[in-house]
Amino acid sequence: MACLKRLALIIEYDGSCYRGFQYQKKFPSIQEEIETAIHKLTNQKIKVRGAGRTDAGVHALGQVVALDLKSGLPSNQILTGLNHYLPRDIVVKAAYEVQTDFDPRRMAVSRTYKYSIINRKVRAPLQLQYAALVRENLNIDNMRAVAKVMTGIHDFWAFSGALPRITDSTVRSVSKIDILIIGDKIEIEVEGNAFLPHQVRRMVGSIVEVGLGKVSLDYIKMVLSTDKNKIKVKTKSMPPQGLCLVKVSYEEFPPQIKLK
Repeated sequence: MACLKRLALIIEYDGSCYRGFQYQKKFPSIQEEIETAIHKLTNQKIKVRGAGRTDAGVHALGQVVALDLKSGLPSNQILTGLNHYLPRDIVVKAAYEVQTDFDPRRMAVSRTYKYSIINRKVRAPLQLQYAALVRENLNIDNMRAVAKVMTGIHDFWAFSGALPRITDSTVRSVSKIDILIIGDKIEIEVEGNAFLPHQVRRMVGSIVEVGLGKVSLDYIKMVLSTDKNKIKVKTKSMPPQGLCLVKVSYEEFPPQIKLK
């Protein structure tokens, strides 16, 4: 007998061909592909809720979505069935039965993003969809210094794109910014409780421009300490393809019941 249950899915996707996670009427989205796969598998039209709205061209290793499904299918068939109908650039990595009040966005305690940069003189054809190219030499010590300044609780209004409501708080807590060097690749990993639209890409843009010597550490300190609505950071936002949502963390997730 079919019964209604709430499922949480861990989704990995290449965002190159999509206009972001959230459904858009005239453009392809990750959400639309997931909902289409659910409909093909179960003949049910269901809206899914995501932990975050990644922008156009942004990727994910650990996006979390929740849905309420009424189905008599065995658990393993739900997982394999969705992957059968999803396009090759989207996959369900794991699925769990969760409590009926589980909310992937509101219950998240932190989100981790990684921004990848190729730092060399010539382009990297195999990385074009997954990293940004910076040809000039970067001062890693200066980049780590500004990353330290950005860590903590700040009003990040100056680093935000357009906000859904101007009354929303723009204070966010950034718990970690790690900068790793792997050959000619630089990975900047940012963890925080939540992020404003375009915030991570603009933060990374500032870190890069400090590394290039185009702006000073004192300038970033000034921007972070300036009253809201007085100044927007003048550094460039990094392109979307270098950004990946790595992980969304919760106090009690994943649960014990996993769809195998």
